[in-house]
Amino acid sequence: MMVALLEPQSNAEKAAAFWRNPSAWLRQQKLSRGFWVFFMAAFFFDAGFAVYFFLFNLFLLDYRFSDRSIGLIGGAVTLGTLVGTLPTGIIARRIGVKPVLILCFVSASVLNAARVLWMWEPAQIGLALLAGLAMCMWGVCFLPAVARLTTEVNRTSGYSLIFSASLGTSILGGIVCGFLPQWLRAVGIVMQAADVKRIILLGACGIALVGLLPVLKLQPLKQSPENASGSIPPTRAMQVRRLLLQPFLLRFLPLMALWSAVLAAFTPFGNVYLSRVLHVPIAQIGLIFSATQVVQFCMGLLAPVIFRLLGLVKGIAATQIIAAIALALLAETTYPRLAMTLYLTFSAAQWMCAPGLYNLLMNETPDSERSPAAAMTLFCNALAGSAATAAAGILFTRFGYPPVLLGIAALATLIALLFRLFVLPSRHDVAGAAAQFLKEEAR
Repeated sequence: MMVALLEPQSNAEKAAAFWRNPSAWLRQQKLSRGFWVFFMAAFFFDAGFAVYFFLFNLFLLDYRFSDRSIGLIGGAVTLGTLVGTLPTGIIARRIGVKPVLILCFVSASVLNAARVLWMWEPAQIGLALLAGLAMCMWGVCFLPAVARLTTEVNRTSGYSLIFSASLGTSILGGIVCGFLPQWLRAVGIVMQAADVKRIILLGACGIALVGLLPVLKLQPLKQSPENASGSIPPTRAMQVRRLLLQPFLLRFLPLMALWSAVLAAFTPFGNVYLSRVLHVPIAQIGLIFSATQVVQFCMGLLAPVIFRLLGLVKGIAATQIIAAIALALLAETTYPRLAMTLYLTFSAAQWMCAPGLYNLLMNETPDSERSPAAAMTLFCNALAGSAATAAAGILFTRFGYPPVLLGIAALATLIALLFRLFVLPSRHDVAGAAAQFLKEEAR
């Protein structure tokens, strides 16, 4: 790997090679057949729920739910994730990844569909809690599954592909979200805005459920060095106490949880802010969503290049700083077009950050402990995110959006600085790694 750091081909040239010939770039990654089966499952799951969670809070606005209520409902989802993550990790170790994935696809689709049909606040909170329990299964299984189906060389590319590929259908979903009311009126069908959104949300749940078909094709095998088929093996048992005391996780988990709190405090309210405060029409919000998917798609594919150029830790910190700047400027602007651009910038930065964070976690965790480490990470993220979403809804109602957004941006900046200083030693920076290699060669 050290030799690769000193190759004459630059990262810019590698990026150009991808855009010139994507199929050749994919062949060079040498991703297994099992990865591509899992990729299809992730494609439908992410595509469906990307549209769902983009539109759901706007759907609640049609039923006159307040920011406080939206925050409580969003907090209930993350609370469900918090409650279910560690038990899901235990169950995955005992029965394997595949049965948990099957339960996830079925229960998440059904429960999120039920949230669209029962518009009573206590029921919404209860269903959101159950939906969080269902959705957490995906996170617990996703990280170790991709890590097992890839190698350290192509793992970043694998994560980036999965994070980016579902965005293509999400682009179409954003256009449909924004313009379906106009299309229906054009053909003589008059429906309330809430009814149109309900149709889209139910359709999104159906798209996510299609991902169950590739899941059924995954055949778990016993863990072996070859793993020629690329199937998902059952997770080994682990020692929780030893995992908790790992120096890397002691540094990584608190900052990862705080970063999740930053995202949970803004992301559920981004569309609400554009609609309620800046009065952006739903059609334009749909286009913003589609543009967000395009930007995230491009940035997600470029993430491996950025992380090779800067190193994982510096690359992660850089994307966090960009997200913080975008939030701070968003708090100060009153111009819808500028706000849309800043929203796109924030979305791109946080989307680029995610593959780096997950790749770092999997690289620094022993293979037998990856599933528990993923469960622990999601547990901490859900704990912080649940509190952040509920608190943000209350704070937005009391103080308005600008001062709260500035506070979130300040927290994001602090996290980036702490992440750069404390998460890992400099061996994960390209320059440091190359220098170490040269010293060893000189000896």
